[in-house]
Amino acid sequence: MSLTNQQVAKHAFLKDLYADDYYPDHVLDQAKAILLRLCGRIEAERPAELAALYALTRTATEEFNALEAEFEAAGSEIETVAREVIAEDFWFVASAYGFAEADAEKLVAGRDW
Repeated sequence: MSLTNQQVAKHAFLKDLYADDYYPDHVLDQAKAILLRLCGRIEAERPAELAALYALTRTATEEFNALEAEFEAAGSEIETVAREVIAEDFWFVASAYGFAEADAEKLVAGRDW
């Protein structure tokens, strides 16, 4: 997937988690792919208002919910540090696509983690 937003294309998603051995890289790769798919959907669908953006982030959040089992199977989990890093990357994505006013909690409102 080739992203046109250079700020997003150059961003090191989940950087702090990759730096910590507690989080397995193969699961983080799946998590990063979720965020990149979100970016691709934003570029393809070009949401005009926050409600449309939140609909896209809701889908990505549900994918993260499903990924929790992968973390657990690898002896890890989406705990406090991971929750914060993931939520920060959701907000980064929103901001990079012109939604700096997005509510960080609404971006991940459907999370189970």
